[in-house]
Parts: sequence; C-alpha cells; structure tokens
Amino acid sequence: MIEIGKNNTLSIIREAEFGVYLDGGEFGGVLLPKADVPAGVTVGDKVDVFLYLDTDDFIVATTRVPLAKAGEFGYLKVAEVNNIGAFLDWGLPKQLLLPYGEQRKPLEVGQKVFVRVYIDNSDRLAASAKIEKFLEPAPEHLKMGQQVSLSVWRRSDLGFLVLVDGQYQALLHNQDLFRTVRVGQTLDGYIKRVLEDGKVDVMLDKPGYGKVDELSRRILEDLEDRGGHSPLGDKSAPEDIYQTFGVSKKAYKMSIGALMKQGLITISPNGIDLK
Repeated sequence: MIEIGKNNTLSIIREAEFGVYLDGGEFGGVLLPKADVPAGVTVGDKVDVFLYLDTDDFIVATTRVPLAKAGEFGYLKVAEVNNIGAFLDWGLPKQLLLPYGEQRKPLEVGQKVFVRVYIDNSDRLAASAKIEKFLEPAPEHLKMGQQVSLSVWRRSDLGFLVLVDGQYQALLHNQDLFRTVRVGQTLDGYIKRVLEDGKVDVMLDKPGYGKVDELSRRILEDLEDRGGHSPLGDKSAPEDIYQTFGVSKKAYKMSIGALMKQGLITISPNGIDLK
C-alpha cells in the first residue's frame, strides 16, 4: 500500500516523453517527471520516491527530499500569503498550505514558522502551527541522563520549548543554555528531570557535565567512546597524553583531578574510569 506524504519504493511500469510511470497499485500509474528520473533506470527497476498531490490533485512522485514529511515537524519559510492561508516552501515545486485555521498568528512572506505536516480530511498534505494537538504525553520511566533528540519549537520566558524525539514537549531552561540555540534546530540532549505533574526538563549536556571545562568535556567524551575506561591516567607518558588530547601532562592531570573531585570519574594505577 502506498502512502501519500511519505517515501515509497515503486517499480517503473512504462516510459513516457515527459518522465516515467510508476506502479501506484490501487492509484494506477504515478508520474515521476523527467527531471526527477535517476539516470540509467528502465522499466522494471524500483525507485525510491516521495508522493504528494500536484495542483490538479493527481498523485505525483519526486526523488527530491522535502524539508518535512507527513507526521514530521519542520521550520519552514512563508513563500506566499493569500485568502486561503500561507504557502510554505518545503523543497518541492508545489508549496505546502498552512490554512488560516491552523495558524497561531498572522504570517508574512519571508517569515519562518514551526509546523507539523499532516494529511487533511481531503487527503491533501497541509501544515499546522498548532503543535500542541499533535503531542503525546511523556512516556513513563524516563531516566535522568537518557539521551534524546530535541527539536527547538519556540521561545518561552523560562527558555525554549522543545519536542523530544518528535513526540512530547519539554523545557530547555535558560540556565542550561551554554551555546546559542535557535528555533528550528535539531539537537542532541538529555533528560534532566521529570516533575510530579509529568512535565519534563531537558539539557544539552549530561547532568554533571555542564560544570566542566573544554578539556574535561573531551576526556569524558573519550571515556564514553572507549566504553568507560581509558588507560591514560596520572602515570601515563606525556607523549601519549599529547597524542590523544594535544595538551601537556600537567593540564591533563589537573582536569582528571577536577573530574574525580566532582565524582564523575575514578583514577587507578590502570588509568581512569567513568563513574
């Protein structure tokens, strides 16, 4: 079964002057325009395509990748505004409609807006800026320090509202911002805490990592890459330390000493271990 608004792998059933037709099953032949046909393909070959409706409401295929697909969120630029709504540039020839009823506030050409792409009741792809109605409750048994994907949704007085793994809302507090964050960015983050009312706070560093300097951060990341243990300790040769981190043994010893005092690592004759 093919899906509108998503990628589908379809077989070429015949060639035409203006492209090729793909096997759309119950929808019949689906046109892949000539400009999008991969070089060297022929009848019987399979092609990975994105499906949407053209201006005449016919299903059409493209090998282009939209900025957001059905069920996904995107930060898209307004290309046109008329009496129907705002039309967004999402990387395809036909612009994506954001109806007035799905807008949070009036929009102007050139603005960017955070939206969810969905299929409306007429089977057309559309966008909505009313993000809340697409969100799910935070899952149970979230763990502090659990790594997640964050999509920066909008500014608030306390920081940034973000979408976690594209499913539920969380807050990235101002006090946990150590670098510039912008709406529309996708970042790696970590669960900071889950409040009694089910609300979730997140941060950009693992809990405890925000208090360390750049060298200490690199040491922690190196430990994680090594599975939690590094043979580089306070007894290691200076050249081994320099080869790995490009710093002196003195600087390295100061950093691992600080990490030990913070309870993030242990130091032994065999090296250091992530706690």
